[in-house]
This record gives sequence, C-alpha cells and structure tokens, in this order.
Amino acid sequence: MTTYAELAMKYQTVPAVATEMVNLNAILSLPKPTEAFMSDIHGEYDAFQHVLRNGSGNVKAKIRDCFHDEMTEQTLQEFAFLVYYPSERVTAVQQQLQGDALQQWYLTTIQRLVRLLAFTATKYTRSKVRKAMAPEFVYITEELLYNDADTPDKLDYYWQIIKRVIALQQADGWIEATCRTIQRLTVDHIHIVGDIYDRGPAPDQVVESLIRRQTVDIQWGNHDILWLGGAAGSALCIANLIRISARYNNLAILEDAYGINLRHLALFAERYYQDNPAFRPNMDRNETQISVAERDQITKIHQAISIIQFKLEGPVIQRRPEFEMTHRLVLEHISHDGQSIHLNGHDYPLINGAFQTIDFDHPYALLPEEQELVDQLVTAFTHSEKLRRHLDFIMAHGAMFLRYNGNLLLHGCVPVTEDGSFAGLTINGKTYSGQALFEVLERNLRLAYAHPENKNDLATDLLWYLWTGPYSPLFGKHDMTTFERYFIDDNATHFETPNPYYAMRHDRDFIQRLLKEFGLNPQTGHVINGHTPVKKGDSPLMAANQMIVIDGGFSKPYQKTTGIGGYTLLDNSYGMQLVTHQPFTSKQAAIANLTDIVSTKRVVQQELHRRTVAETDIGQEIIAQLTMLGQLLSELRG
Repeated sequence: MTTYAELAMKYQTVPAVATEMVNLNAILSLPKPTEAFMSDIHGEYDAFQHVLRNGSGNVKAKIRDCFHDEMTEQTLQEFAFLVYYPSERVTAVQQQLQGDALQQWYLTTIQRLVRLLAFTATKYTRSKVRKAMAPEFVYITEELLYNDADTPDKLDYYWQIIKRVIALQQADGWIEATCRTIQRLTVDHIHIVGDIYDRGPAPDQVVESLIRRQTVDIQWGNHDILWLGGAAGSALCIANLIRISARYNNLAILEDAYGINLRHLALFAERYYQDNPAFRPNMDRNETQISVAERDQITKIHQAISIIQFKLEGPVIQRRPEFEMTHRLVLEHISHDGQSIHLNGHDYPLINGAFQTIDFDHPYALLPEEQELVDQLVTAFTHSEKLRRHLDFIMAHGAMFLRYNGNLLLHGCVPVTEDGSFAGLTINGKTYSGQALFEVLERNLRLAYAHPENKNDLATDLLWYLWTGPYSPLFGKHDMTTFERYFIDDNATHFETPNPYYAMRHDRDFIQRLLKEFGLNPQTGHVINGHTPVKKGDSPLMAANQMIVIDGGFSKPYQKTTGIGGYTLLDNSYGMQLVTHQPFTSKQAAIANLTDIVSTKRVVQQELHRRTVAETDIGQEIIAQLTMLGQLLSELRG
C-alpha cells in the first residue's frame, strides 16, 4: 500500500498531483480486468500452457468479436493458433508459402494483429498496455496501434512501417511479441489455487512460464509444500517427493531439471531391494516408455525411499504429541517375521514386503547408509540453485490463502469438526483454528524456508504436518494411508476419512460462515477450491454457486475419474464463468491439426451492471491514494 510520504516524495508540484489524480480517477472507470483461476496443474505443462495461451477460450472469443463475420471458421482457427503458438505457426506458414504469397500473408497478419491488440487493449491504460509489450518493439507497436490506417494523412506512414518491418526481417519477432502481449491482455491476472508439482512431467516449466507472466498469485497446495519443505531442509518432505516422483516415473525432474544427484540412492537400492510389483512406476500417462532395466531401477529406488520415509516419520510423531498422530507409528506394529501387522485393533497379513532394512526392535532407526543418504539428499535439495529460484518465486507470490476481489481462494479446506465448529491445532500451548490456523502455519512455513539450516525444529516439522496432518488445511483428511496401500490387501484400510468440511461445503450457510470468518462479504463472496477432483456426474458448483471447485483433471492419472481435462474459472467485468476443458492430447498434435481444447462455459454469476476497476481491491487502493493526493494538493496550495 502506497503511503502519504511516498506520494509526497513522488509528486511535489500542484500540476503533478493534479495530473495523477486525473489519471487515477479515469482508471477507476475502466472495466474490471479479467482474472483466470486454475488449480492442480501437477506438472502437466503442455495442457497448462495451452489453456494459458488461449485464455481459457477467451482469445478465440476476442477474435470472433473483433472481426465479426470477416473470417471463415478455418481462417479464424488458423489465426487463433497463430496467437497461441506464434513461432510454430510462422514456421509452418513459411514452409507452405513463398514469394508474393508469403509477403501478402505478412501484410494481412500484421494488420489483423494490430486490430486484435487494439480490441484487447480497450480495457487498459496506455501505460499498462506499454508494459505488456516487448520493449524492443514498443515504438513500432504503438505507432501502429494508435494511428488509424484509414486516415488519408497517415495511410502511407502506417503501411511503410509494416513494409519496413517485413523488409528488415523483423516481422517474425514482432508477430511473436505481439501475440504474447495479446495473451497477457486477454487474461490480466492468474490465480493458481495450488499443486503445481508432482505426478506430471514438467512442473519446472510450469513455474518458468509463471515467472515470465509475473501477474500471478499462488495458494500453496499440499504437493507444493513437499517441494518447499525440500528446499527448507525437511528430510521427510524430501523422502515423500522422491517417492512420488518414483511412483510416477518422474525422477528425471529431480536429476535433469534440478540437478539432484540420485546415484547414491540408486546404488543403495540396488544392494538391498528386488523387483516388487507394488512399487513399479505408474505408466498411466502412456507417453515415455522405459526399458525393463529402467523399470527395475525405479522400483528399487521407490522401495528404498518409501522405507526411509516411514522410518523418518517415527521421530517427528514422537516428539510432537500435539500433532495427535501416534496412530501413524505403523512400523512398530509389524511382526518380527515381517509377515503381519496389528493395526487399529486388527491383525492383517502383509503383502509386497520390503522390510529388509528394518530392525524390528528399533523400527525407526536408520541404517548408517540410510542416514548418509538422507544427509546427502538434504544438502542437494537445499543447494540446488534452480530449485531455490523456482521456490523463491512460489514463496514470494504465494500464501496459505488469499482474499481477492471479495473471494476466498484456498487449496484444500478449512478444517472443522463434525458439528461444523472450526477445528483447532495446538502449537506451543495455544490452539489455533479458522483463519488464525492458516496464519500461524504460514508464519512457520516462512520461518522454516528462511532457515534451512534448522532441521528438527517445530517450523520444519510443521511443513510435514501440512502434507499429512489430521488438521492440515492443505491435506483435508484424517490419515494418509500410504503404508496400508503398499502392504495391506484389505481395501478398508486404504480409506482416508475426509474432513467434514467436504460434506458441509454444499451448504450455503456454512460457506457464508467461512466467508465471514475470513473477513469477506458472506452474501456476495465465493470460496474457490482446488485439491479434490470433481468426479463424473458431480457438479463443481455448490452452495448456490458460492462454492466453486476447479480441480477437474489437469493431471492425466485422474482423468479416468473426472472424465474431463480440467476446469478453469474466469471472472471479468460481466461476471463469473466456469470453463470445462476436454483432455489435451499433446502440443505437437494440437499445432499440427489446429485442434483446440474443446471448452464449454457455464455462467456462475452474471452482473446486473458491468463492473469497473473501482469495485476491485486495486480500486480501493486507488481510492485511498486519491484521498491522500487530495490532502497533498491542499497542502501544496497552502
């Protein structure tokens, strides 16, 4: 928030203050910019990028509105894909056309892009549009944008600019830069409601694309916490994320993208473990095929890191009784022959045994080799420069929850008890619930991240609790039954009891109580959730449309359950729309065949009047600045 002192330093004369007041008052009357909400991307970079590039279908809608009936459907589709994938489409056109035909294509395309940019930019100030442009092309673009090609006095000037851009071989660069500007102006602000990481093949590329966009906020998800915890030096978070990477055949992310050396872990696993069907990598993605030797190596790594994880859980649970997780001390209940376990009052036979490194008299004790591995991995994670750069961005742009333009954004849940009361977690003798629980957990997360040298402190232990704890707002279940899913055949032991929040969020009174708890208007606000995939036949809209769940299946392993390729939510000056996306095949197929993700839009809320900037959070900040500028103007006038 800008202070009075900062304004007084920046605007020191009456004309300067008056000019800024005119500017800010004008901005307040502009239409509200478009926000896009996405969640649970889970490393599916190509699908995420396509939705980002097409603005959840908004880019094509803008083209249709801008050009009305001037284009055939085929021409419109080709032009839309040029805006989505400019460099690839320009290359394809250059292979198809030559000479005058190619020259004509450039002339027509540049003029169309200028028209579309002008149409897209109408909601913004010149200053904001300029900031969205590539700096090297600002002069050229502004001259084309703000001069009318139909004005006789400027007609030759306008076309000479375009022809010289082509003659100097700058057209390709200008087209790519302008298409990216159009993408950015079509969706002004992006909300990522958790879970960038795990399962999919390229979370690092997802983060890179968000860094390039900048106008983004992130509500951390439980899978993001594992990676934040890894960079913060949490051995338990590291063990969990390596296990998940092995399970989904994604160890290359660690080694190739982030430079985490897994050779020592692989050698250790080779020494102690064999093939085990329960630990073979999940190949549901049907993309990269692996050899039998690669599969066996991943299977052994998967077992080794899983057992290390279960061992590491013991000391944390024992030293943190306030976590109320002693029932998850499972290793001590395994029989000494490793054939059965006494759990929750029942005896179960164990299958897929992988217990050769466990001393059943001291089940949570790491072998010296395991301890050395853990130390080596913690060092590797806390010293990976690229990982730290990505997670620094996620920390700087992220939070446990966000209040934005009257809506509450959170990944998982607000933990409650069976009667709907906010559930509490006791930390250092004080119990926190509701908004206070989110705030204390975020303070501890930031503390742990800032001090990776501290390994066994409360803040670091809370990182793991956020992943799996009974009252974690990011997990939302009472137990994570990872051990049972690997080693017990009885499906009843696999069930993870969800927090009552998930049943109650269908009730409008409950949602309005949540909004009030977080300081929002219970009548007009919405809760926007990720985390739980919406199953076929279920609605993502609940509680009279005040609860919106947007985890619809970016993650390919979940698409059998959801039947779709994800939800996104758009909020613009006209209201809210929920966009349903069909599964994405591949970037290569989409570009080659011009196959867009088929999307359907469903109105969540339609405004009676078109909303303006004045009705947004930014608008309220501008109004506060105008009040201070008015005071400053009075002082300068004496």
